[in-house]
Amino acid sequence: MKVLVTGAGGTLGGAVLPRLLADGFAVRAMSRRRRSDPDEEWVAADLATGEGVAESVRGMDAVVHLASAPNRGRHTYQVDVLGTRRLVVAAGQAGVRHLVYISIVGVDRVPFGYYRHKLAAEQVVSAGPVPWTVLRATQFPQFFDGLLGMAGRLGPVIGDPAVLAQPVDPAELAARISHRLTTGPLRGVEEYGGPQVLRFDEAVRAWRSARHSRRPLLPVRIPGRLGRVLRAGALTTRATPTGTRTWADHLADTYGGTGRR
Repeated sequence: MKVLVTGAGGTLGGAVLPRLLADGFAVRAMSRRRRSDPDEEWVAADLATGEGVAESVRGMDAVVHLASAPNRGRHTYQVDVLGTRRLVVAAGQAGVRHLVYISIVGVDRVPFGYYRHKLAAEQVVSAGPVPWTVLRATQFPQFFDGLLGMAGRLGPVIGDPAVLAQPVDPAELAARISHRLTTGPLRGVEEYGGPQVLRFDEAVRAWRSARHSRRPLLPVRIPGRLGRVLRAGALTTRATPTGTRTWADHLADTYGGTGRR
């Protein structure tokens, strides 16, 4: 099977490409800038303008759509919604038999601008001519790691202690994507999360311990509907199967026994 992977240069793309190759797929990697790699075919295309999209999808059996432009205002709409529409139209014209769109658990529940764009993109995919699967994943541990670093850059780690999260390892999500390509279009939405639901304060304590940090947690309750749905678990899923790698596994791999303040 020949598979085009959009957004192949991102965090998830870095896990998806080697997984698909190892599983025997012929992979074409797409990014906004052409890359040179003796082991992979890279093409350049821009979802925001449509340049190169039709050429990139030509001859493909399936598309794994990872590309996104989070929290960049109008450009997010251009890439995530209009760009997805351009890709879906091009895939339909090219005779693609399966489009797998990677979305986020909670896009239909969390009142956040970027999530509304992702939900709109899901609707574009489901209304298009290509047999489809929407695979919603929980957040990556790398995202939470960076978030905690930013939340604590002035000293204390600031956050709502009761917010719930369920980190999933990108490599395990990549394996799920490969499985979905093998089994074929779902014509529906599947959710996939990590093995463990954590409160924000639990995640912070483990993060501090791994880094040998003394930074305290400064609890700040997120107000309004956003805070309510995040505390109620809108970023988590009960779907099975789940990944197996925990937040503690990520911290051990990232910080080992050295830690840092």
